[in-house]
Amino acid sequence: MIRYDDTRLLAEVEEKALVLIEAIPYLRRFAGKRIVIKVGGELLLNSDATDAFAQDIFLLNSVGIRVVVVHGGGPQITHYMEALGHNPQFVDGQRVTDKQTLEIASLVLLGKVNQELLARINSFGSLGIGFSGVSGNIFFAEMSDEKLGFVGNIHHVECDPVVRLLDAGYIPVISSLGSDGKGQCYNINADLAAGELAASLKAEKLVILTNTEGVYEDFKERSQLISEVDAATLKELKKKGSFQAGMIPKIDAIMTALSRGVASAHVLDGRRKHAVLLEFFTARGIGTMIFP
Repeated sequence: MIRYDDTRLLAEVEEKALVLIEAIPYLRRFAGKRIVIKVGGELLLNSDATDAFAQDIFLLNSVGIRVVVVHGGGPQITHYMEALGHNPQFVDGQRVTDKQTLEIASLVLLGKVNQELLARINSFGSLGIGFSGVSGNIFFAEMSDEKLGFVGNIHHVECDPVVRLLDAGYIPVISSLGSDGKGQCYNINADLAAGELAASLKAEKLVILTNTEGVYEDFKERSQLISEVDAATLKELKKKGSFQAGMIPKIDAIMTALSRGVASAHVLDGRRKHAVLLEFFTARGIGTMIFP
């Protein structure tokens, strides 16, 4: 027989109950809403963080929130490029992608990163469905700049396959590849892909998981973390040069999403366990929330 005579145990149970009660209004507010979450390859190298992220995604889906995951795989692509004797090059935070780099990126994103992330999500329940933006021409892309090679800008998002999966209760997990509909595949920045998808899906939120605590007024100093900010202020910070190269596509993705109807965007530290749940279901939240 178990007796609840441990004061400390009772306090822990009560604390958990309060957390659940605090979450109730948020569960009601977001039930049935679509949320796009972008996760970078660097975070997927952390096994504990990935497991916590997979739990978060599965829980959100279980309470009726329609979640789409868009992922990159930059560190993994770089690793395999170097292993095969290729020297990665970047321009303004975007990878220069020649034919060989595109082949490596395609294999790594869809054949490795996507499958590993799916395996984590589906360890909690078989609801994750993985594919790339080439499937169904979801990310219909054109070459963005000849100096970047086979890097694409998304010209159109075909949402129907994603919506059908969401309506059926599945969790789409999409790698950031696209095509031009004529047989040419393109590597697409995952942040920009997530922003375009969130806008096209009319998502409630765009969430970008990073390896920083959120948006800083000065990233060089990592000082003055911003809790909440509007899009106009964010644009001014970008003009002032407050953001490092890797953060610029994230800011551009957020601006795209907010300008086309997404209610809010969030930049969170994906290294922190259950960052998504802490942001969505607590009054204080973590990271940075951006409003239109």
